[in-house]
Amino acid sequence: MNLPRIAIDAMGGDEGVRVMIEGAAIARRRHDRFKFLLVGDETRIARALENHPGMAGASEVLHATDVVGGEEKPTQALRRAKTTSMGMAVNAVKRGEAGAAVSAGNTGALMAMSKLALRTMPGIDRPALAALLPTLEEHDVIMLDLGANTDCDARNLVQFAIMGAAYARSVGIRAIPRVRLLNIGTEEIKGTDQLQQAAATLRGAQGLDFSFDGFVEADKINRGDVDVVVSDGFSGNIALKAIEGAARFVTDLLKDAFRSSVRSKIGFLISRPATELLRHHLDPNNHNGAVFLGLNGVVVKSHGSATADGVAHAVAVAAKLLENDLTQRISADLAELGEERLRTRQDGGA
Repeated sequence: MNLPRIAIDAMGGDEGVRVMIEGAAIARRRHDRFKFLLVGDETRIARALENHPGMAGASEVLHATDVVGGEEKPTQALRRAKTTSMGMAVNAVKRGEAGAAVSAGNTGALMAMSKLALRTMPGIDRPALAALLPTLEEHDVIMLDLGANTDCDARNLVQFAIMGAAYARSVGIRAIPRVRLLNIGTEEIKGTDQLQQAAATLRGAQGLDFSFDGFVEADKINRGDVDVVVSDGFSGNIALKAIEGAARFVTDLLKDAFRSSVRSKIGFLISRPATELLRHHLDPNNHNGAVFLGLNGVVVKSHGSATADGVAHAVAVAAKLLENDLTQRISADLAELGEERLRTRQDGGA
């Protein structure tokens, strides 16, 4: 299958052009079907491409004179969408010149530009930011929203559940994903009115390609018992940062412990295969690539500090969503649930 080319914002991220081009090249070596539209300073891109001759026949360069700053406000960035590498990459998707866009730049600016250029899908009120997180099992868990919408009603949460489940099927986590709402307890009586209303709608839904398993608490997100965790952006972002902080705490604690004495250093050498496996499992580069779900197009956000391998992973996520036609999957599930039924449930009807 020939995939549409992927627009790469070559100027985004902490290291910019070098890492973004190297990441695209790694993705290309792993999957030679990938083709790219590289957006940014053409001189710097050409210099980076010299180290990756295999990219020449698979890439086109689109010169951009401007870059979105890491601390720039979304409203300011929107005014320069037509001249920045980020804005031009997103607009390439809008014009059909690329099937997806990948950027490691300013998250708020990328969301604002993507929403303005691509608009939300019919039946979706707000796009959500979704990411893959590691679990104790072989599969990852998808969590959304992670900060795009700090205040959500029950209708938003139901739409997030549908989008998250479609994403889980697209990346091969499970054919019938297990979906849960993030809550302060698993009992049906716990949680806000919005959570209770969303749960009632999801419990009563028929014919959807996912199973709704009620609520999940934050300490169970990474156990492997759930495939999609749905939350408002405020709670989801806090939970994500707590998980990332705990992972860094554990790895730093192990480093300090193994350096504490000669005996500890010997113990490290003996246990090195296990610690390397742990490091690989917790490495955010192996789970890189958050997705703006609910737009009329695929936009993937790479972490700003991602390595080239991390960028390659984000590119692979974008390609997989294109290959599995994520937007069509979401549309089909929305149609199955039905707009009128969703409205009736949220209004408290039967």
